[in-house]
Amino acid sequence: MSDLLSEAERQRILAKTARFAPPPARLADGRRDLVGLSRAEMAAALAEIGEAPFRAKQIWHWIYHQGATDFARMSTIAKPTQARLAEHFVVGRPAAAVVQTSADETRKFLFRFRDGQEAETVYIPDRQEDRGAVCISSQVGCTLSCRFCHTGTQNLVRNLGAAEIVGQFMAARDSYGEWPSPKGETPRLLSTIVLMGMGEPLYNYDNVAKAMQIVMDHEGIALSRRRITLSTSGVVPMMDRAGSELGVNLAVSLHAVTDALRDEIVPLNRKYPIAELIAACRRYPPASNARRITFEYVMLKGINDSEAEARALVRLIAGIPAKVNLIPFNPWPGSPYETSTPRAIARFADIVMQAGFSSPVRTPRGRDILAACGQLRTESQRPRASA
Repeated sequence: MSDLLSEAERQRILAKTARFAPPPARLADGRRDLVGLSRAEMAAALAEIGEAPFRAKQIWHWIYHQGATDFARMSTIAKPTQARLAEHFVVGRPAAAVVQTSADETRKFLFRFRDGQEAETVYIPDRQEDRGAVCISSQVGCTLSCRFCHTGTQNLVRNLGAAEIVGQFMAARDSYGEWPSPKGETPRLLSTIVLMGMGEPLYNYDNVAKAMQIVMDHEGIALSRRRITLSTSGVVPMMDRAGSELGVNLAVSLHAVTDALRDEIVPLNRKYPIAELIAACRRYPPASNARRITFEYVMLKGINDSEAEARALVRLIAGIPAKVNLIPFNPWPGSPYETSTPRAIARFADIVMQAGFSSPVRTPRGRDILAACGQLRTESQRPRASA
């Protein structure tokens, strides 16, 4: 019975978010965007204009391995075919309306999509390893209203489509000129994806899953599932599905060790309380010593940063292959909280570490351009129904 209830809840979630669906992939002139289509969908679209199945493999390689956006660049395809493709299709990218680079080299993109809606994406370079992570958004706005998060102050406008999700990573690659050059492979600076931007990925699961399957395809972008992390605030019914179908790394926005506090600062907890969330973490398939679940814990002065709460956190996650990311609160205009003191953070980290869990303190990145964790937000708004 519990499995049936879980499936019913999963279907309810998917139905509820369907009204926030992204716009259709066809442009006003009738052409269709090939980005975001699965391999089978791309083959079917090409078959409609009389192209053989092998053409889909060619174009897939040009789009996702070479980064081509112009059919005329696809040199292994005859020019008459290039022209016919251009008549029926496009290879899209979100437009970078604003690009800001922080003093610490973090780069934030405000991407504008075809319907004028916007979302933010952040590239966070790792200075030591000469590579970095792209923090990708899954929705325009957010429905969760976590009290410490700036994104949560923006109502959910709509879900992003698979093309818009994978397109963020591809546009970031464009910005860094990272696609392979004719003389050989370009170093992979953008080596990791973290679904930690705007929105709750598991409330847009179908589009997120489709985009990540494209990213992981071995003949395209070819990122390993070990280099992809999906962050959730705890949409429990969808966590099992993500584990079985994607198997990417999991990060859980925990931030409190009691239901009373988590109900207040992460309202989703009222629906899926801590006990259910932790049980879902224990079931998550890839969890192992080699692939630990990450528990995100924002440090709020006088709210959740006591030594007693550190010990309670250790008891809560006991037995789970895990690490705890301690995130000093990143202030934003009008935020009601303060950042924990360095001493409180150090003591909290020490207690967690002594219990055998890695507990790195995340260095704030991009604060000067509001690109740090919990600071992303746009001015996009959902049109009123009356309009």
